[in-house]
Amino acid sequence: MNTALEPPDSEFRVLSARLGKDPLQVQGPGGNTSVKDGDVMWIKASGTELAHADQQDIFVAVDRAAALAEANGSAGDGSCQEAVLDPYTTLRPSIETTFHAAFDHAVVVHTHSIATLTHAISPEGRAAARDKLGGLPFVMVPYAKPGLPLTKSIMSRVTAETAVVVLQNHGLICCGSSATEVSELLGEVEERLAMPLREAPYTPPEASPESGMEWASEGWIAQQPRTCRLAMSGSYYPDHVVFLGPGGLPASRQDGAWPAILTEGVGIALRADALSSQRAMLRCLSDVLGRLPEEWSASPIGPEAEAELLNWDAERYRQALASHP
Repeated sequence: MNTALEPPDSEFRVLSARLGKDPLQVQGPGGNTSVKDGDVMWIKASGTELAHADQQDIFVAVDRAAALAEANGSAGDGSCQEAVLDPYTTLRPSIETTFHAAFDHAVVVHTHSIATLTHAISPEGRAAARDKLGGLPFVMVPYAKPGLPLTKSIMSRVTAETAVVVLQNHGLICCGSSATEVSELLGEVEERLAMPLREAPYTPPEASPESGMEWASEGWIAQQPRTCRLAMSGSYYPDHVVFLGPGGLPASRQDGAWPAILTEGVGIALRADALSSQRAMLRCLSDVLGRLPEEWSASPIGPEAEAELLNWDAERYRQALASHP
């Protein structure tokens, strides 16, 4: 195998950074991109941010065949750490590396697109997405825990022609032969799934929040009965659980474990020292609920799925990295 490592080209880095800087595509350390060069696959490292792709070395090179063996369950544990080619790097491959390796396309992009999430968390939205994406090489995959379980679910449904995958309660995958081709495909999917943002009047609470907290502009969610109920009913995608906590937005500090508190009819108090990733996920919730049509319901991932994420070493590692500026 040729192990001479040439870093990803600028076109791929520019696309990755553009997506990472757009909160309607990626929030904080979420999402990941990869590019294959023969036997080598470059993949975003766990805990890094796509927004930095054009400025920092956030990609790690893995042996694609070794990663594919982990995807198939014939080697490794699914983390793909043993597939890393540079023995001196401190970067870990993304927890999604196995599904990137499973696609034969040269470029694979996974986002947490707001337009996609709005459809993917809702039974009615998923039906609408199937209609809207008709004619594209598209499949929809049920929710599964990120990592190997999700990879296996994807592999059981895609074909060699599949280039668009909607992940229920998770996000979007687009694939192609080049960064330009994938960028165009992403644009097509976004145009088809675009949802208008409803006007959401917000009246900042008159009372001061408790010490160490500040009122968040996303507090409009708490002031509307429907969105308030939805926000407290559960978590709708993995990164909400990881960065904002399980079970939806809480009504109390819960010993300070999570950064945001929702007071029904009043607002959302956010810790003044909340991380940028936590602020990004609160905005994500606002962006999704602000687009969810009144006639659509929303289905949380549920307590069992939340527990799997919270007790997962891979996500603890990503949380730890995100805790540093």
